[in-house]
Amino acid sequence: MRLVASDIDGTILGHDGKISHRTIRAFHACRDAGVELVFVTGRPPRWLHPLEDQLGHAGTVICSNGAVVWDLEAGRLVSARTLALDAVFETRRIIKQLRPSALFAAETLTGFHLEPGFIENDSSELLSEYTPAPLASTLTADDAVVKFLAIVREGTADDFLAEVSPAVAHLASATHSAPTVAMLELALPGVNKAVTLAEYAATLGIDAADVVAFGDMPNDIEMLRWAGDGYAMASGHPEAIRAAGQQAPHFDDDGVAQILEAKLAGLGVKPA
Repeated sequence: MRLVASDIDGTILGHDGKISHRTIRAFHACRDAGVELVFVTGRPPRWLHPLEDQLGHAGTVICSNGAVVWDLEAGRLVSARTLALDAVFETRRIIKQLRPSALFAAETLTGFHLEPGFIENDSSELLSEYTPAPLASTLTADDAVVKFLAIVREGTADDFLAEVSPAVAHLASATHSAPTVAMLELALPGVNKAVTLAEYAATLGIDAADVVAFGDMPNDIEMLRWAGDGYAMASGHPEAIRAAGQQAPHFDDDGVAQILEAKLAGLGVKPA
């Protein structure tokens, strides 16, 4: 175990916005033992405060499902893979044909653009600073789109993904990570957590065989397959569990911490 790569939401971070003390101790023990840590998330850089505030993490974070690499300590962009605006609007057109009720949003390197109604009841505190408006009127050539979002209020995310993914595959890769919402996350074709994680590990001279990865949702599937030791949370999506082939205990039971404690014990290390 030379590198630990972990998803955030639903893997180490709960709905209450907290990382458990046991999990924090396990990550600190990894760091003290010389094991590299990298967090691999669907979140944008501006939503990484739990890592800083609770874990004291100051390293690299792979954001937006692999589209962005962010240096947390320096607070700067390392790299980004972006969608062209014509691809964004053509993807929107195709999805609208399939699901006329769909609504859309776009994550850029500098902010967030959302259509009216994208956030139900406008109840999201994280997005309250953004004013809904048609994307065609707010997105400009200067906007670098790293993630395009589509949401419907009917059906499941799995069904929505199965319908949309093949129709837009030439324009964007699609996945999902919201456990109770039919929302798709679309990026440049070929971009996912595994691709960017593999590139990052290579810069450290670390092979997949020496990587332990944790995740819980379909946007983690490629990463869990790539890592030498991929663990899906027992509380995670069935497809993620199948892809990983190994399960960490349920999130509520500090599953990530349990696996890391066992691996550290094999190295003769005990979390403080």
